[in-house]
Amino acid sequence: MIIFDRLWKTMEKKGVSTYVLREECGIDSKTVRRLRANENIETKTLDKLCKALNCGLEDIAEFVEE
Repeated sequence: MIIFDRLWKTMEKKGVSTYVLREECGIDSKTVRRLRANENIETKTLDKLCKALNCGLEDIAEFVEE
């Protein structure tokens, strides 16, 4: 299972809010909800997040066994 706990920590560390993700990075509120629920998202969203936060994939997501 892919979880996004690291995303919220990276956002906090960089001072980026969900408002900034929605308004400046083009990530809609439905996608933010899906991220919070650790649901499936598109790889282009991962790309947007990495660019917006200037980070690597390992800074926003991790794989954990269920």
